[in-house]
Amino acid sequence: MNIGEAAQASGVSAKMIRHYESIGLVAAPPRTEGGYRRYDERAVHNLRFVRRARNLGFSLDEIRNLLSLWHDRGRASADVKALTLRHVADLELRIAELAAMRDTLRELAQHCSGDDRPDCPILADMAQPEAQGRLACHG
Repeated sequence: MNIGEAAQASGVSAKMIRHYESIGLVAAPPRTEGGYRRYDERAVHNLRFVRRARNLGFSLDEIRNLLSLWHDRGRASADVKALTLRHVADLELRIAELAAMRDTLRELAQHCSGDDRPDCPILADMAQPEAQGRLACHG
């Protein structure tokens, strides 16, 4: 199949397929005499794997490792689990940071009158050095 068909079958855009090939995340497929890429079912399966891993928030480097483990039939599932649990820990940290940002912004919005006056506690807080602003108080 051509790149458009591979994109449709995998759910990965043609642009992203080219990008993944250019960074070596997925192997570049063989080409026809006319220079067109030709994808087989295995290539599409790899692209689906990458799409699913991206949807789960794995970085490209993590996906590279996951693909390597997936293709290695002698792998230890402990290696996959360890990589996944590191990713979970990273997600939990990001969730906590996002929750703190949300709480800070909610508090700042509550202190804003939201009227026609120019004074704005939200902008005033953002103009403060970080150690003095409300964001530093929420960490």
